[in-house]
Amino acid sequence: MSITLSAGAVPGPRKDPAVALALGRRRKRADMIVRTLCVLATLIGLVFLASILATLFYRGFEAMSLRVFTHVTAPPGSEGGLLNAIVGSLIQAMLGTAIGTPIGMLVGTYLAEYARESRFGNMVRFVSDILLSAPSILVGLFVYQILVLPFGGFSGWAGVAALAIIVIPVVVRTTEDMLQLIPNTLREAVIGLGSPKWKMIVFVCWKSAMSGIITGILLAVARVAGETAPLLFTSLGNNTWSTDLSKPMSSLPVTIYSFAGSPFEDWIALAWAGALLITLSVLLLNILARSLLRTRK
Repeated sequence: MSITLSAGAVPGPRKDPAVALALGRRRKRADMIVRTLCVLATLIGLVFLASILATLFYRGFEAMSLRVFTHVTAPPGSEGGLLNAIVGSLIQAMLGTAIGTPIGMLVGTYLAEYARESRFGNMVRFVSDILLSAPSILVGLFVYQILVLPFGGFSGWAGVAALAIIVIPVVVRTTEDMLQLIPNTLREAVIGLGSPKWKMIVFVCWKSAMSGIITGILLAVARVAGETAPLLFTSLGNNTWSTDLSKPMSSLPVTIYSFAGSPFEDWIALAWAGALLITLSVLLLNILARSLLRTRK
């Protein structure tokens, strides 16, 4: 027995055209208001960002010269540059990355391959996430207590240790996320061929996730390149040429912090030049990281 229903006999509440029209108009008005607010907020943010970048590029390029790259910082009124700060930043950032990257990769690999659901793995992951979001000045204070005070003074090694601690959680999170994207069927196929698990991780998982891991490393370098607070408590700074890591070492962020607040025009100009160098380096690293990630996709 079949039952046929006409359009007017469809069960359920009847649709009132007037109510539906009013609701549609109200939704359109709400959508337009929200869209307008979003566009205005975006424009306001872009205006502030453009003004900051325009001021930075104008003042930075105005102060940029060959002397910035060939002379060390000098007393006010002298022909000084930022050579010692540039070299000091490169040394500390490179060593900090070289120390923090292997540790971060190993911890991230452990969390992704051995401790996905374990209680200890969740605890390590929780601590890593806290360290990732913690203010960098806390890292500086920590290193100050364990490396500066006991050894009687500031040093480049203390700055390297502080930057390495900042690098570790970034690499941990990136490594774990990239390894978790690898399908389990690939792991099972490698294990099924008789390969031990460590070979599967090193030659298959790491190789498949390497572009993403390198992206995380570049982002970590971009973060530590502009860190000032941890270096103020560790390597402090040095207005003379020094590559001795056992002594205070100059860096671009600390030099910018010191020179920007000075009453001397030449030091303020050098601070703008240093800020431009850091901005361009961070921009370049972010572009490179996005290019690598896009290539992987």
